[in-house]
Formats: sequence, C-alpha cells, structure tokens
Amino acid sequence: MPDRVHNVLFLCTHNSARSIMAEALLNHLGEGRFRAFSAGSEGGPGPKPMAIKVLEAEGIPTTGLSSKTWDVFAAPGAPVMDMVVTVCDQAAGEACPLWPGRPITAHWGIEDPSHVEGSEIERERAFVTALRYLRNRINVLLSLPVASLDEMALAQRIRQIGALEGTTGRRPEMA
Repeated sequence: MPDRVHNVLFLCTHNSARSIMAEALLNHLGEGRFRAFSAGSEGGPGPKPMAIKVLEAEGIPTTGLSSKTWDVFAAPGAPVMDMVVTVCDQAAGEACPLWPGRPITAHWGIEDPSHVEGSEIERERAFVTALRYLRNRINVLLSLPVASLDEMALAQRIRQIGALEGTTGRRPEMA
C-alpha cells in the first residue's frame, strides 16, 4: 500500500524565485509522494522570468506556477500542510499564520538570486546555484523514510536539512 501524499508549503517574502523553484522541484522529483505549494508573506507580481528559464532548462515543468500570499493556505478549505518550509530569512523572521493541522516547520535559508547584479550570465548563475541548493535539500527530503519516522524525528531531520551547503547565516527558531 503506498504512503499517503504529504503536502509541503514553501514560503518566501514575494513568492517569485526560491519558493517557486522549490515548489516546482518537489512536484517534479517527488514522484507523487509529495505535493508542493508555494506562497509569500507579501506575494509578488509573478515568478521571476529567470527562475522560469532555469527550471525549464532543467526540464522541470513550470505550468501553473504563480505568486500568491500565504493567506491562501491559512484560509478555511485550503489544503492541510504536513510541512511548512521557509526558504528566505525575511519570511522566517515574520509572524506566520497559524497553519491548520500543526505542520512541521523548518527553515532552509537560501540566498536570494534575484538580488544578484551583473551580467545576464552572472544573474543566471545565481539562479542555477539557488536551484542546485534547493535540489540538494529536496533530494535529502525525498530520501527520508517519512512513513517510518515518528513526528518528532521527522521534524528534526527536516530542520537539519536547512544546515546543508548554501545556507544563509540567519537561523531563526520556528514554532
């Protein structure tokens, strides 16, 4: 009998780069074991074109990706999340809504590639680097024996993923 599908929400401030890439990656690599979503504390004008370009260059589907605020997932009738992961320090430091179902929370801080200035190649390299760090974290998540770990052990392992290579300096405590 297959394990149930686990819902994961990736959060960032504007939901335009890192959280969008994490959503697309997990949905692509998760093979139906996970269902990923993304949102931002403020939302944004839409996914960064460079994020879409880098995802598509890796063969990762981008159809349906959009920027939205996290209020969408705190509203009645929203999918219940099993895990909520912040991927930027700013969102991790903000007061998050109370998520239905008391999901596991973790911080996987990644530098914001959209803040990199320079040539097109330098900016693209920043997005490729962020995608690589996210892929590494997601691959570790996918390797966890989620069905056989108790909730406390699973929470600890998911939080430890945030300390992998490429982490930002800020390590906020999450409830």
